[in-house]
Amino acid sequence: MQTYHYKPRLMYILFCLCSLLFTSCATTYQRSAADDEGFVPYSDAFKEDKYIARLPTSIDSGGEKIIIVDPKIFAWGAYDKNGQLVRGGMATAGADYCPDDQAACRTTIGTFRIYSMGGEECASRIYPRPNGGALMPYCMFFHNGESLHGSPDSFLAEANISHGCIHIRIPDAEWLRNQFASIGTKVVIMPY
Repeated sequence: MQTYHYKPRLMYILFCLCSLLFTSCATTYQRSAADDEGFVPYSDAFKEDKYIARLPTSIDSGGEKIIIVDPKIFAWGAYDKNGQLVRGGMATAGADYCPDDQAACRTTIGTFRIYSMGGEECASRIYPRPNGGALMPYCMFFHNGESLHGSPDSFLAEANISHGCIHIRIPDAEWLRNQFASIGTKVVIMPY
């Protein structure tokens, strides 16, 4: 039986090549100085997401960036100033009824603007009752305390089950918060 001994230099070269490959993939959505929108369009991998396939690829954006959430199809989409879909994914909106509030807690339908944004540490002041503290990573508040924010995949389902916020995947919320949205970005919540 022949034994192979890898030279440390060869392992180092392989490590560097793998790191370079990983880094180039991981930076696909980083800001580009040459890109006046501040983001790079999504890759073919995102186009295959079943939630993105439910969204229109272009809209009349009126010349501004727009985030659209459609509770009927459990999807959100980010559209650039030209109305082109840049990125999207799964979204969960407010529920018909929240037992801890003993009331309906549907997300308000309409057109709004982001008025406040937080980072990874963003947390609810209300939920869980009575003291709050539920994590809302990369929160983007758009109406009376309603927010777009990240949520672990275990809290996402093809059902509108939130307390009124829009829950999206954490990596999507991070991208949306850091690469697309800003104070004043338009948010449209479609009818249920």
